[in-house]
Amino acid sequence: MRLGDLAEQLGGVCHGDANLEITALGTLEDAGAGEVTFLAASTASEQLAECTASAVILRQEDLKAWSGAAVICENPHLGYARAARALDTTPMPDPGVQPSAVVAETADVSATSAIGANCVIEDHVVIGEDVVIGPGSVIGEGARLGAGTRLFANVTVMRGVVIGERCFIKSGAVLGSDGFGNTQEEGHWVRIPQHGGLRIGHDVQIGAVTTIDRGAIGDTVIADGVVIDNLVQVGHNCQVGEDTAIVSCVGIAGSVVIGKRCILAGAVGVADHVTICDDVHLTGMAMVTGSIDQPGMYSSGTGLLPTAEWRKAAVRFRQLDDLAKRIKALERSLK
Repeated sequence: MRLGDLAEQLGGVCHGDANLEITALGTLEDAGAGEVTFLAASTASEQLAECTASAVILRQEDLKAWSGAAVICENPHLGYARAARALDTTPMPDPGVQPSAVVAETADVSATSAIGANCVIEDHVVIGEDVVIGPGSVIGEGARLGAGTRLFANVTVMRGVVIGERCFIKSGAVLGSDGFGNTQEEGHWVRIPQHGGLRIGHDVQIGAVTTIDRGAIGDTVIADGVVIDNLVQVGHNCQVGEDTAIVSCVGIAGSVVIGKRCILAGAVGVADHVTICDDVHLTGMAMVTGSIDQPGMYSSGTGLLPTAEWRKAAVRFRQLDDLAKRIKALERSLK
């Protein structure tokens, strides 16, 4: 790709030879001829002196530290993201259905879509234009996949699940399985079949081995632009707002409502029936046991300590209730 064409796709300005051929991305330290890299922060501009890339994505003010070709962007990291998409070499299969796939006669599959080997497409499934379904995937009865959506290998989409356009779903994801619905009778668990559905909006990313449960009665809903990492569990009847990001190993219990533009960092846990408002950032391993109605950053737990210090702190934590009672008693005696 010509550097000038790349700059246009990035929404940036080409500096230097617009005809320079760019074939790949590289790191600031290792990029070589034919490769483009990026300078995320001006504080690292001294690294440009040793850089051997053919071109660098950078801000206007950092151009003075670089003598070669460049793409000038206000946000180099966003420029890098767009360059990664422009130079993506992930193979795209040709349209058509592989001979080993099993497609029900009642399924409506666009001729422009690609159905991989050993896939199963059940009755009344609707698959839009330019959809790619990786090998070994199963699409349950009545499910619908919007145009431009891509499923990698071994994705399971259960009955009736609706997935929007341009979604990106990685291997091993399970979408629309029954939620953890049980009640007790005389000490034994009684399973509650889940009659709701799962609706996923447009431009949603879902990571590998992530599970999103269908609703118990109503639907679980994942709104447009949500990004979900690998190994995430979203329980039944959850509602996740637009452009929220959920990082790996997060566990979200049933009937949780999460607002727009939230960030749930790694290993966050959210208890059932909690509501989280828009623009909340939960730091890693936070445990949310009650609703949050004010935007901002929230944390819980304690930071890492040497084991001996942690054991002492744990003992003192257990003593806090008794200490509080003694302080109240002392306050009463002084009145």
